[in-house]
Amino acid sequence: MVDYISLLKQNNLKATIQRTNILKSINRTGHITIDEIYEELKIDYPTLSLATIYKNILLMVQHGVIVEIPISGEKSKYEIKKDEHIHLICKSCGNIEDRELSSCNIDIEDFNIIFKQINLYGLCRNCQSK
Repeated sequence: MVDYISLLKQNNLKATIQRTNILKSINRTGHITIDEIYEELKIDYPTLSLATIYKNILLMVQHGVIVEIPISGEKSKYEIKKDEHIHLICKSCGNIEDRELSSCNIDIEDFNIIFKQINLYGLCRNCQSK
């Protein structure tokens, strides 16, 4: 289980109800859009605005709590930051599967790589069998 309060504090953010609930929503699904987070949270917090979700997501991305996964032709999804890994993204159903980033050492002269994110697009096993 993720300790959302500690995670936020370790990244120099105040642990608010909005942020902890956003993190719970992300953790529950693994990869989720801002609109999906909003739809889930407005059930229990009807006064929570979409703008508040956006503001907190952007702040948590800036502080390294969560990571944006840009998806070609679609809205970005978000996940709680963890060890570097590859995303296998199904172009049919939109499912995202994490895979370990084993031996992907990239050495580019005169360029200091800070963060690697590799997104591979294709068809998941379920969609291939349809």
